[in-house]
Amino acid sequence: MTSPLIGITLDHEETGGYSKYPWYALRDNYCGTIAKHGGAPIALPHELEQVESYLDAMSGLVITGGNFDVPPEMYGDATVHEKVTVKRRRSAFEWAITKGALARNMPILGICGGQQLLNVILGGTLIQHIPDSIANPLAHEQPNPRHEISHEVAVLANTQLYKIVGQPTISVNSAHHQAVGIPAPGAVVNARASDGVIEGIEYPAHPFCIGVQWHPEFSITHADDKIYTAFIAAAQSYLKE
Repeated sequence: MTSPLIGITLDHEETGGYSKYPWYALRDNYCGTIAKHGGAPIALPHELEQVESYLDAMSGLVITGGNFDVPPEMYGDATVHEKVTVKRRRSAFEWAITKGALARNMPILGICGGQQLLNVILGGTLIQHIPDSIANPLAHEQPNPRHEISHEVAVLANTQLYKIVGQPTISVNSAHHQAVGIPAPGAVVNARASDGVIEGIEYPAHPFCIGVQWHPEFSITHADDKIYTAFIAAAQSYLKE
């Protein structure tokens, strides 16, 4: 059986660290977890003119997280919090590839900042900095390593995510200072933290379009693996169409 090709968005750095010249970056567990669940991962350089070619080849899209934020003007916010860092070329590419995937009903999984971008593309807004907007927030930028649990989230009943994980509460890791503000029209909140922060959204009008605020590619719990199993199964169905 042919493995569905899963496109993964890349992070981008201008200089420093790996090279003195601009370079792409992607944690290997994004790829490894897709492969473990039966997908064929492929990285997507930020070449706007290749978006349609990428989409023609792909059967699923993972919008990854990163140490940056969606530009506030993309969701109509004229203010920019001092903690906000943008990467406009990456955001422009991710906007185009995600819009294309939505138009084709291609399975989409948004992770951390990928969930936030997904909400913005669908017409929602973001909280620019959780500590300034949420009373007594959890440590959403967890101090312990990312491969460890940070806190629990409540999975809302009657959602696609609940059907996938099969339990009302799951333990997650956490590495974000922003969150969904106003959910997009047509989007459904499928998970929340105990402080009220939205931890997951889905778009029922689409066959598989789910965003989660945590990083299931670390496979910390069985729920993480179930998310990837369902996503790859959706991509396999898309491949057969």
